[in-house]
Amino acid sequence: MRCLFTMDTKDYPKDGKRIVRPSTRSIIIKENRLALVYSQKYHYYKFPGGGIEAQEDPKSALIRETLEETGLAVIPTSIREYGYVHRIQKGEPEGIFIQDNYYYFCETRQGVGGTHLDDYEEAEGFTLAFVTSEEALQENQLKDHASADPLMIQRESRVMNLLVAEGYLDKKR
Repeated sequence: MRCLFTMDTKDYPKDGKRIVRPSTRSIIIKENRLALVYSQKYHYYKFPGGGIEAQEDPKSALIRETLEETGLAVIPTSIREYGYVHRIQKGEPEGIFIQDNYYYFCETRQGVGGTHLDDYEEAEGFTLAFVTSEEALQENQLKDHASADPLMIQRESRVMNLLVAEGYLDKKR
């Protein structure tokens, strides 16, 4: 899978303990709209997805995380690689946090089921939204997101911009 870009804050101790947490993200496009997760508390959009559990492959994590966060059931045979983002930053409390975020195009079955949100996702008011890339980018770039993870919002916006630049989405519509 190709590397889309690297985000390296260079703010970590060189000899710090490495914490590695790969994740997977779904790119679902319907009628030039993205199926995204919206945080009602911090006012940002992100691609559905999350951490890959031990003994879980990226595609299984994609299916599980997309269903949990959105209620959308991914069709396994529709999953296609897009690329990954390599992220390196200072961990908490010390150390180095390393995350490869694997992005996949996929289609979902019709209808939306129930979600199974983690406590922090519930607290943020995660909800499914179908929006244009322009709407999502505007929200992500123009709003003050308070306590939200600014690198995550920057990553998601950069991926959306790549999708537009590479012709997967129209900028307006």
